[in-house]
Amino acid sequence: MTATSLDWISSAERLRAAGQPFALVSVVRVVAPSSARPGDKALVTADGRIDGWIGGGCSQPAVVRTVRQSLQDGQPRMIRIAPAAEGHERELSDLLEFGMACHSGGTVELFIDPVLPPAHLVVVGDSPVAVSLAELAPRVGLTVTVIAHDADASRFADARQVLVTDDAIAFAGEVEAGAFVVVATQGRRDLQGLHAALSLKARKIFFVASARKADVLRRTLLESEHDQAEVDAIVAPAGQAIGAQTPQEIALAVLAAVIAARRNAPEKEVVESPRAKPSVLPLPELAPIAGSCCGGGAAKE
Repeated sequence: MTATSLDWISSAERLRAAGQPFALVSVVRVVAPSSARPGDKALVTADGRIDGWIGGGCSQPAVVRTVRQSLQDGQPRMIRIAPAAEGHERELSDLLEFGMACHSGGTVELFIDPVLPPAHLVVVGDSPVAVSLAELAPRVGLTVTVIAHDADASRFADARQVLVTDDAIAFAGEVEAGAFVVVATQGRRDLQGLHAALSLKARKIFFVASARKADVLRRTLLESEHDQAEVDAIVAPAGQAIGAQTPQEIALAVLAAVIAARRNAPEKEVVESPRAKPSVLPLPELAPIAGSCCGGGAAKE
């Protein structure tokens, strides 16, 4: 590779440091004539910037289009760009094929691997569940911001930042849009926490609360003139149904729901139910104890 073809390495470092998404595109196979060779690579951004080399300009529109799709859903893709009428597109078993109207006549196959910044989780509240969430989330690749009135930052050692106010005006501009938000106030400033969450332009909001409590607070939010669709979209009760009981287990269940949303997987909300009864092992029938009141050698009067 030439020095120019390696420009994508420094660009990747710069974009990762800035938390910007991009895709690494690699040439896998070519059929001559083609200016690309197997192993050629380029960094491609959603706005169409290409650093590196993956062939001539004829293939670039299909590459940029596919990169945008991969950056939206986080899924890698294999594509083939082959001689055909421009606009031709068909999905094969293991790749997507695009037509290329250029006169070169070559074919190129490319692997598109999206590189996304860590997802951001905002935890609203300083309850035991909030503390557990802030501890667990970084271990699955989430960066954490905590928002809580008069929070003790020392309780959230793994959080990237701790904002000690839940006043949306006070922390405006401190949290980027598109984060996942979990309101885990658990009875302490619930309404203020929900107001704060709705101000964040979140990707999704989860509320750790019973269905009944959530319904009451939803009505209050609507009376405060919050958008109906945004209020209705709040997930409550929050979390996957794993029978969670302790703060740590509840945090794990909620985090599982956040990951499901991040990966666009179907999620199952927690179903409120009474505490499960412990299972009882069946025991064999035992012979009566001698001298008991139940026969088998009872004392005679």
